[in-house]
Amino acid sequence: MFGLGLPEMGIIAVVAILIFGPKKIPELGNALGKTLRSFKEGVGQSEDEAVEKEKAKEEKSQSGD
Repeated sequence: MFGLGLPEMGIIAVVAILIFGPKKIPELGNALGKTLRSFKEGVGQSEDEAVEKEKAKEEKSQSGD
């Protein structure tokens, strides 16, 4: 994962705990998870819309032949 090993991940975790405190880490993780979930949903909707537009374009070109 991005060239990070276990020691690097441990150092990042310790620094995060020192900066934010142990009570705030779960809240930050929850917020990050919600953000990623909504981003994936948005990307999925964009892909669906692009597929629908492509199908409509193909149908239009086939009926116009």
